[in-house]
Amino acid sequence: MTVYFLQFIFTETRMTWCLHWWLVQFLICHAMTCNADAEEISADPRHCMEDVSTNLTKGDFQNFIKVIDSLQKGLENTNVMGTTSMSAGNLVALLNKANPSTSLKIHANNNEAKLEAVSNSKVIVQLPKGLGAGPTNTVVFCMVILNEQNRLTWGGPGLIYDGRLVGLSVSGTPVSGLQECVNITINMTTTINETQEPMCVFLNFTTKNYSSEGCQTLWERDQTYITCSCDHLTYFTVLIVNSSPSPSNQKILSYITLIGCSLSLFGLSIAVLLFITHKKFRADVSMKVHISLVFALILLNVHFLPSEMVAALSSNSLCVYMALALHYSLLATFSWMALEGFHLYLLLVRVFNIYIRRYLLKLSVVGWGVPAVIVSLVVIIDQTAYGYTPVDSSNPNGTAICYVTNTTAMMVTTMGMICLVFLFNVIMLGVTVRRLISLRQGQETNRSSTTKDIFTLLGISTLLGITWGVGFFSVTTAGQYVFCILNSLQGFLIFLWFVMSLRKAQKAAAEIRNDTQTTSGPKSK
Repeated sequence: MTVYFLQFIFTETRMTWCLHWWLVQFLICHAMTCNADAEEISADPRHCMEDVSTNLTKGDFQNFIKVIDSLQKGLENTNVMGTTSMSAGNLVALLNKANPSTSLKIHANNNEAKLEAVSNSKVIVQLPKGLGAGPTNTVVFCMVILNEQNRLTWGGPGLIYDGRLVGLSVSGTPVSGLQECVNITINMTTTINETQEPMCVFLNFTTKNYSSEGCQTLWERDQTYITCSCDHLTYFTVLIVNSSPSPSNQKILSYITLIGCSLSLFGLSIAVLLFITHKKFRADVSMKVHISLVFALILLNVHFLPSEMVAALSSNSLCVYMALALHYSLLATFSWMALEGFHLYLLLVRVFNIYIRRYLLKLSVVGWGVPAVIVSLVVIIDQTAYGYTPVDSSNPNGTAICYVTNTTAMMVTTMGMICLVFLFNVIMLGVTVRRLISLRQGQETNRSSTTKDIFTLLGISTLLGITWGVGFFSVTTAGQYVFCILNSLQGFLIFLWFVMSLRKAQKAAAEIRNDTQTTSGPKSK
C-alpha cells in the first residue's frame, strides 16, 4: 500500500490541468509554413526556425510536439559541410557532420551554439563517441527557449527550469541504449528552494508526455549547475518538482496509510451497524445523509486497499474493474461530501420551510448518479481510460495502482471535483462558524461550551472533507504526514462522530425520562 494515491491527484497534475481548454490551435498560416513536411524545412531551415519561433507562443502542447518533431527531422535532412550554427528568436541550432572517431562537446547560450566555449554559456552538451553515426550522418542540436507562460503550462508535473528544452538527434539513426551516456549540463540562473528539486526528463513524442526513464539527475544543493545523464537522444529538459519523501519516509507513510484506511474501514462498518440497530438514527434525516457518505467511504476503502496488489497481477480485466470502481467510489465520496454541505446549508441558513418532497431520493440520485454518469462518459470517450497506472509518473517502474490512465480525464474529473467540492464546503464551514458565533453572542461562554463548539466544528469538517484541502499545501514532508494521517483516518473519525451522536441522543433521552418522572411525582398506592 502506498500513500501516493492520496497525494498524486494533487501533485502530478495540478500544474497542467487548466491547459487544454483555453489554449487555441496553431495559427492557420502555421500549416502553410514549415509544418508541412520535413523536406520544406530542410530546404530553408532558417526561415522555418523563424516561423516556429513566432508560433511557439500561439499553439497548444500537442501541436508544439508536432512542430518540434518536424523541425528536428527537417534539420537532420539539411545538407551541411562541417559545422553550421543557426539561431532565430527563441531557437538555437547546431548541425555537425558526424565524426565517429571523436566525441562532441557543444556550448550554447541564448544566441548561438558552438563546438567551443561561448560567453554567458547556458547549456553544455557532451556527446560520447558511440553514437552509431558515420561520416554521412548529421548530428543535430536544437535548443528551444519557452516563454514564462509555457514554462508552467507545458511543464508536465512541474515547472520547466529556465524554459529550456534541448533536442539531440542523429540523422537516419535512432540512438538509444548507449553504454556511455549523453551529459546535458544546464547552468543555474535561479535558486531552487528547499521544497523543490530538479528532475531530468525527456519528451516522449509517442505518448506526448514527459518521462525520466533512462535519465539520471546529477545535482547537489550547493551546485550551480544541473547535469542530465541519459542513454538516448531526443528532447530533454529539467522539471522543477516538489520534493518527494525519502525512501524511509515513503515506507512510513505507506504503513500509516494502510493502518489508517484499515481502521477507517473497521469504524465505518461499526457505524453502519449502529445505524441499523438504533431506530432513532434510522428516523433522523441527517443521519441518513451521513450513512450515505459512510457507504461511499466504505466503497472507496474496499477498492483502494487491494488496488496495488491487483495492479501487480497479470489480469488486465480485473485491474480495469478495480480502476473503474475506485474512480466511481472516489467521485461518490466527494459527491456526498458536497451534499453534506448542502444539507448543512438547509439546516443553518434556511432553517424554516426546508421541506423538499422526496428529499433523500433526490440526494441519492445526485450522490450516486452523477459519479456514474461521469464514469460512463469517460468510458465512452476513451475505452482504455482505466487500468494500470504508476502513482509516480517520473518512475513508471515503481509502485502502481489500478486507476484512470487518461491524464486529461483524471485531471478534469478528479481534480475538478475535488476543487469544486472543497471550495463549496469551505464556504459552508464558514457559514457554520458564523452561525455558532451568532448563537453564542449574549450568552455566557465557559470551557464546556467552547469545547463543545470545537468538537462540533471538527466533526463537521470531517463530514465535509475539509482535510482533503491539506493536499494543496502538502509540499513539505511534515505536510505530507499531516495529509496522510487526516485523510486515511477520515472514516474512523466519522465513526467517532456517530458514537458521540449516539451518546448525546441517549443522554437527551435519559434527561427527558428523568424530567417526566420528576413532573409526575411518586405514584400513590
